[in-house]
Amino acid sequence: MIPISSTVEGQEKKFTEIQALLTDRQFTLGGNWDYDHGSFDRALDGENKVWLRIPFQVIDGNIDSELSENNAQIQFQQPYVLRHLYNEGNDPEASVRVVGAVFDQFQSPIDPDADIEPRWVERGKAVMREVEGAIPF
Repeated sequence: MIPISSTVEGQEKKFTEIQALLTDRQFTLGGNWDYDHGSFDRALDGENKVWLRIPFQVIDGNIDSELSENNAQIQFQQPYVLRHLYNEGNDPEASVRVVGAVFDQFQSPIDPDADIEPRWVERGKAVMREVEGAIPF
């Protein structure tokens, strides 16, 4: 994980406004979100191994990705670039989840904090400049 300095850090915005703006820029609500925190994630490479993550805390209300009319207010934390290394292929110990009956064939990362090449950090900084220019503060 490599932190990136950004003017968004510490800024407060309405969740739905930011979600729409960042979705237009290829970000998704990270799978680790909860009602009081989360992140917006964007793959920087074609293999989805290098990511730009913009974490946030909910400072008023709570988020629900299913509700477009929620009124949560979020505060951005410091963005960072991260890289996950995976074994290629299916997991020989794949399992069936009871809830949702979803078949999980993918492996956990062998190194969730793998080394990051400088070009990915520069790409992350460039994307953050685009985000900074698009968010009115």
